Amino acid sequence: MGYGWEGEKVRLVPLDKEKHAANALLWVNDPDVTETILSGDIPTTRLAEEDFFEKMCAPAGAHPSDIVFAVETLEGEHIGLAGLHRIDYRHGVALTGTIIGPAESRGKGYGTDAASVRTRYAFEVLGLRMLTSEVFAENAASLKMLQRAGYREVARIPRRYWKRGAFRDVVLMVAEREP
Repeated sequence: MGYGWEGEKVRLVPLDKEKHAANALLWVNDPDVTETILSGDIPTTRLAEEDFFEKMCAPAGAHPSDIVFAVETLEGEHIGLAGLHRIDYRHGVALTGTIIGPAESRGKGYGTDAASVRTRYAFEVLGLRMLTSEVFAENAASLKMLQRAGYREVARIPRRYWKRGAFRDVVLMVAEREP
C-alpha cells in the first residue's frame, strides 16, 4: 500500500495545507458543490479555511474528535474530502461526511470508494462500531453512494434543516461493524 489508506479508486491521505487548502476553499464556496450537502451556503474566507486546516493538520493527540482526509485518485489528483466528525470513543460512534468537488469526478465511484476506505479505517484502526451520516432526502447520488459503501437507511427526519429557502428532510444512514 502506498501513502495513506488506499481503495480501488482513491487514496485517503492526511490533509496538507499547501496541497489541499485551495481546492477545499473553492469547493466550500461553490454553490453547485454545496447545493446537496448539509454544510455550505455561508461564505468561507481564505482565513477561515486556513484556520480549519491548521486545526485538522495539528497533532491530534490520542483521541481526536474529528479526522478529515483528502481524497485523491490513485494518480494523486485531489478530488475531495472525507471526514469522521464528533468521534465518540466511549460509545464507538462517529458522524461521516464526503465531498467530491470537481463535477467531472462525480458519478465515477470515487465517493463510494472513499466512504468504504473511511469505514474500514474507522472500524479497523479507530475501533469504532457505528458510523452515521445525514443526507438530504433528494440527494439520490449520496444515498446511493452510502448504500454501496455499506450504509443502510434507519430513519427519515422531516424538515430537519433549512437550506436554500426551504426546510429539507434528511435520511439517517448507518454503517455498523460486524460483531
